[in-house]
Amino acid sequence: MSMSASNYSINDLERLTGIKAHTIRMWEKRYQVVKPMRTSGNIRYYSDTQLRRLLNISLLLRNGFKISKTARLSDEVLNEKVLSISFDASNSDSQIENLIIAMMELDEKKFEKTIANASISLGFENTILNIIYPFFDKVGVLWQVGNINPAQEHFISNLLRQKLIVAIDGQISPITAQSKRFLLFLPEGEWHELGLLFYAYIIRKNGHKLIYLGQSVPFNNLLEIGKVKPPDVLVTSLSAPKTEKEIAAYFQQLHDAFPKVPIFVSGLQMADYNLPLPENVSVMKTLQDFKFFLNQ
Repeated sequence: MSMSASNYSINDLERLTGIKAHTIRMWEKRYQVVKPMRTSGNIRYYSDTQLRRLLNISLLLRNGFKISKTARLSDEVLNEKVLSISFDASNSDSQIENLIIAMMELDEKKFEKTIANASISLGFENTILNIIYPFFDKVGVLWQVGNINPAQEHFISNLLRQKLIVAIDGQISPITAQSKRFLLFLPEGEWHELGLLFYAYIIRKNGHKLIYLGQSVPFNNLLEIGKVKPPDVLVTSLSAPKTEKEIAAYFQQLHDAFPKVPIFVSGLQMADYNLPLPENVSVMKTLQDFKFFLNQ
């Protein structure tokens, strides 16, 4: 049973399932695969249950099932069929759909199975790159349309956070004379640390020293740590809403405090940022940008 009473437009379903809107309409007429509700203006809308049904159908179709047969299955049988599939971890779309369903149903077992299968086949790093990051793009769509329960997002984020911390602790690459000291932090008021944790994993895996300060670090505290353990590199992220002027002022402040230290920043707020940045500040739009820097 859904944790929230969410409503989805047909375009929302297309974005979340990958099934074209016209295909969904055709399936409604031909197979009665879902039965949309309608507003007083006769506009289609769909429930959490119908979204999960389409996600399951989409996954089965990618694994060789036919829509003519799949459409007739009850929700219970659909779930059984999905659970019975030995997931091909190279099929990232199926894995992402399973994570969405695990989040919506607060199903830790499904989450663990999906991540374990992908990690065994792809390795943990590629699971993050090819499964987890695209998954959170779809979670962003759910937030955008206002159809995600905060409990569901917190549930899946905390499970992933645990996985990342264990993975970081498991990295034992030796420190060498070439190793750099990386200081990782989120500015005050920033709480979304999954991306920062993955950067920590990559840094530790590549044999560098790591100081991880985590969420919502006051600027004065950052300065104090910088004096005790001067960093070779700073890494941060901005996701909370800010104006471009506020972002520019913060990075000027960082530049003034650490003028010769490379500063790498990622996050939603940097995607469309257009103002000039200090010369030692670089925006990481993809994880590959950061890995390229490490390889230098």
